[in-house]
Amino acid sequence: MKKIIKSALLLLCSICILSACADDRDSNPTLQKPTDGSLVLNIPGMSENTTYDLANSETVNLTLSSLPNYGFPAYTTYTAAVSLNSDMSNSVDVLSAASTKLTVDASYLASELTTMATNAGYDVKDFPLNIPIYFQVRAAATKYAGSAIDGTETISNIVALKNVRLEYSLPPVTPPANLYVVGNFNGWSWDSSVTMAPTYDATNKFWHIVWIDESGLKFNSEKAWDGGEVGYAGLRNISGSRASEIVDGGGNIASSKPGWYMMIITAEVSGRDIVYDAQFEDPNVYLMGPITPKGDWSELEDGTKLDIPTTLDGQFVSPAFAKSVPGGDGDGVRAYVKIEGFDWWKTEFMVFGTKVEYRGAGGDQDRVAGNAGGNDTGEIK
Repeated sequence: MKKIIKSALLLLCSICILSACADDRDSNPTLQKPTDGSLVLNIPGMSENTTYDLANSETVNLTLSSLPNYGFPAYTTYTAAVSLNSDMSNSVDVLSAASTKLTVDASYLASELTTMATNAGYDVKDFPLNIPIYFQVRAAATKYAGSAIDGTETISNIVALKNVRLEYSLPPVTPPANLYVVGNFNGWSWDSSVTMAPTYDATNKFWHIVWIDESGLKFNSEKAWDGGEVGYAGLRNISGSRASEIVDGGGNIASSKPGWYMMIITAEVSGRDIVYDAQFEDPNVYLMGPITPKGDWSELEDGTKLDIPTTLDGQFVSPAFAKSVPGGDGDGVRAYVKIEGFDWWKTEFMVFGTKVEYRGAGGDQDRVAGNAGGNDTGEIK
């Protein structure tokens, strides 16, 4: 009898457990794909004849009146996109939030629209524009980590702001303040990169004497591999007496005749882009001032040019000085490279100890003493 009762109790417990499991399955919500048209974006509440001036607005407010149904309350992310085209082609996202009230920053919106307008062919002089713009919202149920759940995304209807005044809202594009060079000569390390010297009165024109071999070099306005580095394909024009020796070295600015070059880079603004022209010349360095044979401050004087080394570790060595100079507050040793169209002092430099320092866009340099019959040596790096 006891055995029968025990078996009955076990059977009863099994029935209860099965019943509980069935009840749990019935109560678990099932994720469903939202139906088309379930996400409704409201037309902004303003008159069709009203002009929306983004420059004098803080926000553009978008609201949703109907939301996607996932079968149960789900954490949902709403993303607003804007376009200049009524079919939302070439749209960009301007806000993403977990709210049905989407508040878009007007200044950010103006910046994005200005970029879109310039990409569409508008010039700075065409602004301000009076144009319609279009919005659409995407919704998707998201996981705790923020990623969208597959199959839950839906899009709203497209609404228009028919009269929008758009000022040109992008910061001016200016040439870089600095250019840095890396290459095979320094193991491609930005930590030991060469800083090009700007030319006095033309700070968009940079120069430096560099070693260029078959592996070549690149330059950038930042000391980083950040995508802004410029190689052979990034040069708009290549000119100069040694331009024919410059070749594409696997994307780098390389040479078919390894050696020292004076590289001159001119950076110019073209639309919203910076374009670069490169000039390659002999790396001629000259002395200037009382230490020269004439001592009359004439450019490219005979007997003033430094010897050009033929190896990477060679030195540029000056001819003997014709006169002693005291340095300090008096006359000193002066050296320069010549760029056509610029006076010598706009590209001068001096060796202090073993360090080469460039005048660049700055003021007059300190004076270094020199003795007649001696010479000044320095590594050009």
